[in-house]
Amino acid sequence: MGASSGIGAAVANELVARGARVAISARREDRLADVSAGRMLVAPCDVTDPDQVTAAATEVHQRLGGPDIVVWSAGTWQQFDAARWDREGFARHVEVNLLGLNNLLAATVPPMVEARSGHLVGVASVAGYRGLAGAEAYGATKAAQLHLLESLRAGLAGHGVRVTTVAPGFVRTEMTSGNTFPMPFLIEPDQAARAIADGLERGDHEIVFPLPMAVLMKIASVLPVRVWDAVASRLARSGGS
Repeated sequence: MGASSGIGAAVANELVARGARVAISARREDRLADVSAGRMLVAPCDVTDPDQVTAAATEVHQRLGGPDIVVWSAGTWQQFDAARWDREGFARHVEVNLLGLNNLLAATVPPMVEARSGHLVGVASVAGYRGLAGAEAYGATKAAQLHLLESLRAGLAGHGVRVTTVAPGFVRTEMTSGNTFPMPFLIEPDQAARAIADGLERGDHEIVFPLPMAVLMKIASVLPVRVWDAVASRLARSGGS
């Protein structure tokens, strides 16, 4: 899901290169065809439409069988201005990043539980670890994804279903191309895809990359609130959100 560009497209290509049979989905059917190049099943849908998501999941199941791995990589990002609260913009982040994931889970978890087999992979973000100015909407949904995936890992462990959380740092994609602030440790989509595929092969529960960003955000996640507030405020004043 979310395979028409960016990390999703790169992961699809990486998995095909490693011998997997892959189905890809997103809204832009023409872009999916470009990614597939005849090597993948294309099942387009809009993640915000539960009926479309269910139809796409059903098509994949009918044509390829029950999937061994389902990868969520759909998402939207827009820099936010808390002082000029954008109700519609915030709602859009929730609709795509969180309720869209809900639609995918509703379509894929019950069959996996019934089969007592399957692997859910959710691409969240290091932006969900701590709050930063400019990421009020995006970061809130990514924090929710991190929490949801961790809860699912515990809740589905007894049903034969594995759950892996992916938390990338900055990756050069269409979504980040308009960012005007510094993006430390920026990597390319194919690097992200290799990190994800390698982590899946190792059986990692959580895949965070690149390593410098992983270390930085893990440290940030345990800083006292007062300390983090000072850091985040300084970043906001310097335009480094």
